[in-house]
This record gives sequence, structure tokens and C-alpha cells, in this order.
Amino acid sequence: MWSGRIPMIPHYILFWILLFSIFGFAWWRGGTEEKIAASICVLATIVTHFVASPLAQRYSNVETGLLAIDLVVLLGFVGIALYSTRFWPLWAAGFQLTVTMSHLLKGVQLDLLPRAYAAAAVFWSYPILFVIVVGTWRARKVRFLRYPSG
Repeated sequence: MWSGRIPMIPHYILFWILLFSIFGFAWWRGGTEEKIAASICVLATIVTHFVASPLAQRYSNVETGLLAIDLVVLLGFVGIALYSTRFWPLWAAGFQLTVTMSHLLKGVQLDLLPRAYAAAAVFWSYPILFVIVVGTWRARKVRFLRYPSG
């Protein structure tokens, strides 16, 4: 337990700050793919709060609502990857596939601990956001090299 003077910020608050910071950065400096990917992440996170099971029961069974959201996000990232000439969307789609597979794992292994299921389903959100940041930064750099005056 934290015993310092400054109170610890719960991880979900840090995630929201990170999510909206990356969303803003993608819309400020990114191309079409980055804007769409960041928007997908924000919308999926918001919708998740409406379909998730009550906290006491969360991740004890297959979260069908979260599975549906994760499948839609996977389709969105795969669509971006198929359309894009950039490499980062493949990473985002691959990470999202890992998230989606966590639901299959829970369906196959019903005695999987809820914390392990939750960790598998939630952890990969951070690498996805990191990939979007890298993609946004590189998109800006590529545009500047192609069009230095604009």
C-alpha cells in the first residue's frame, strides 16, 4: 500500500488520460489511419463501460459484450491494415487479435482465473496505444520529408 504524501492515481484514470492524449495527438498530427484507429479505441473504451458485467461478476465467465466489441475493433484494425501502406496497423491488428483470443481461451478453459482473463483481455490495450503513437509520429515525419514546406 502506498504510504507517501501524494496519493496514487488509480490505473484506470491513467489509462483515460493516456487514451485521450493519444487520441488528441493522432487527430492533431496523424493521418487518416491514425485518426480512425484512435477513434476506434476511444469509442470501444466508452462502449465497454455500458456492456461490461457488474464488477463482482466481471471476467468470471466469457464476457460476450466485450467479445463483441473486441471483434468489431479487430475488424476495424484489420480493415485499416488492408487499406494502409503503413506497417503499424498490422501490429495493432495483431495485438487486438491477442485480446480477442483471450475470450476464446476463457470459453475453452472455464476455470481460468478471472484475474488472468482480465489481464489477458486488458493488457494489450497499452501496446496498441503505443503503436498508434509511433504510427502518428512516423506519419508526421514522413509527411514532413515529402512536403517540407507544408
